[in-house]
Amino acid sequence: MIISPSDLEWKDANKLMVGSILPRPIAFVSTMDEQGVSNLAPFSFFTPICASPMMICFAPMLRGTDGVKKDTLRNIEATKQFVVNIVSESLAGPVNECATEYAPEVDEFEAAGLTKAASEKVRPYRVLESKIHLECELHELLSFGDQPGAGNLVIGKVVLIHISDELYYDGKIDTVKLKPIGRMAGQEYSRASTDTFILERKR
Repeated sequence: MIISPSDLEWKDANKLMVGSILPRPIAFVSTMDEQGVSNLAPFSFFTPICASPMMICFAPMLRGTDGVKKDTLRNIEATKQFVVNIVSESLAGPVNECATEYAPEVDEFEAAGLTKAASEKVRPYRVLESKIHLECELHELLSFGDQPGAGNLVIGKVVLIHISDELYYDGKIDTVKLKPIGRMAGQEYSRASTDTFILERKR
């Protein structure tokens, strides 16, 4: 089967992409608008970029129904700050709740029953129930169209990291205790630390 993306409707192209690139880690992104209203939303187009400086990125697509920017993106454009809360299995339910398209004035922390924790270097709150938080400042924002299915790449510089003491040892993260989950295709998620194997690299 050979398929040209240009021949596909965007929804069909998206199905092929999310069914091929997996499992995908989830950035549970908290932001705040200029009036102080919090927003919280998950994004599975998320990855690290480099360690020095520590940079990460995630890609919020435009709303599929009308091509409107999502609240997360509008808040980051306005304030240049956000927090990535890493998602453990215990957060699966609230993450799914925050994937709902709420009105801008709705505080998703309250809607999902999550606890706000003050950040230290940025204004948006952290999700207390998350075990790792990356406080970020916007480095660059790239846009790729304004039609439904188009999106943006948010590149953030990590300015502070919060790690639960139970996870941190010898400068590393205990991923078994973190119990991260990832997105698969459709409604499926994966448990990332319960079925692993080791391959030693040749030196």
